[in-house]
Amino acid sequence: MRYYVTLDPAPGAAPIVVDITELPSGALRASIDGRPIDLDVVPVGPQLSVRVDGQVVDLTMEGAPPEVGAVASGHRSYVRVESERMRSAEQAKKAKHTGGDKEIRSPMPGRVVKVLVAPGDEVAAGQGLLVLEAMKMENEVRARAAGKVAQVHVAAGTAVEGNARLVTLA
Repeated sequence: MRYYVTLDPAPGAAPIVVDITELPSGALRASIDGRPIDLDVVPVGPQLSVRVDGQVVDLTMEGAPPEVGAVASGHRSYVRVESERMRSAEQAKKAKHTGGDKEIRSPMPGRVVKVLVAPGDEVAAGQGLLVLEAMKMENEVRARAAGKVAQVHVAAGTAVEGNARLVTLA
């Protein structure tokens, strides 16, 4: 299966192409941008222990694809992971609905610490909209596109689930 992975996604960021094939033995064969890598994945409780080219990394995932949070050996990143099928479906959806939906959703369960915008505010692509605390770390949720804040669906102190509506842009 082919995946498109964007680390710390920003508007216009180029994805990394990752191909993963499960062999009859259950082992995985992987390549990143066409370069083969040695890969082994073992579930350890709620985490994954991943060996990539001989280096072991403990990995915890939060949220649901395509937008996920990843904590690897204590370092948190946001990652966009799309399979070819997800990417095709998204392209078809965009073709039907030009302009698209400008709802900003929670990438993971957490608690809203601070709301940085109010209805009527103009925001630029990449601008912080609110601060979300998850796993004792504060994460800034940013706008993916420029627009005007139509509605803020949460307040400071609100607990949210993954994929919950946070802000709607006009």
